[in-house]
Amino acid sequence: MALTGGDVVLTREHDGRVAYLTLSHGKYTVVTMEMRRLVAERFAEIDRDPQVRVVVIRSDGQHFTSGGDIAGFMEVDPIDLTDLGQDVTAPARSTKPVIAAIDGYCFGVGLEMALSCDIRLGTGRTQLALPEMNLGMIPGSGGTQRLARLIGLSRAKFHIMTATRIQAQQALDWGILAGLYDDRDALYAEVDALALKMAGFSPAALRTAKEVLDRGVDGPLYTGIELERKAYSMLRATEDFAEGVKAFGEKRTPNFTGR
Repeated sequence: MALTGGDVVLTREHDGRVAYLTLSHGKYTVVTMEMRRLVAERFAEIDRDPQVRVVVIRSDGQHFTSGGDIAGFMEVDPIDLTDLGQDVTAPARSTKPVIAAIDGYCFGVGLEMALSCDIRLGTGRTQLALPEMNLGMIPGSGGTQRLARLIGLSRAKFHIMTATRIQAQQALDWGILAGLYDDRDALYAEVDALALKMAGFSPAALRTAKEVLDRGVDGPLYTGIELERKAYSMLRATEDFAEGVKAFGEKRTPNFTGR
């Protein structure tokens, strides 16, 4: 049945501080409706686990994902699609920082998922696209809004309304990707190192930085600065900040606990 199949495998590494979500469904990693639901369920589990500090999304196929299971949409009642973007965009709502490791195709729902992550890294063979126009459709899980905010309205209109792919170097130049690596092995090694580095930071500071950036960027500058100022003051009262200052003075690595 087109709605089902595939998996989103959750594993934990580095003493449980880094959670890995691996998309698994064949060579092209086609995302089924069941996999959409699993993404939301996995993030619900991750967000309940205080041990997890950083999340990584990757794929075990030859491509990050070629997009959704197109046939599956014809089996879903249109009214059930009104909340379509609430599952694969769970990374945006998670309090944990989320890194997307993108090798190969990242199309359709895959790009919408990646755009909802905090950091995206790729390889020279990474290609991004929102090709829904080829089906007489538009992106339905935040793609129009998130892409426009990242690369500007004019560029987003071009790539969405012409279904034109964004190549790896172009994605890096425009800030969609934060880094490019030679191949998948190099990408995954860098992502693992970055996740481990971030897992050593204060969970409270990471959570607050994500919230301030996400909520402040779409508002007036004054509102964003006020939000930042109040958040800064709040973090001043945390045990993690006191530990960070003490560790700096003692020239040692801080031991952050999230409190």
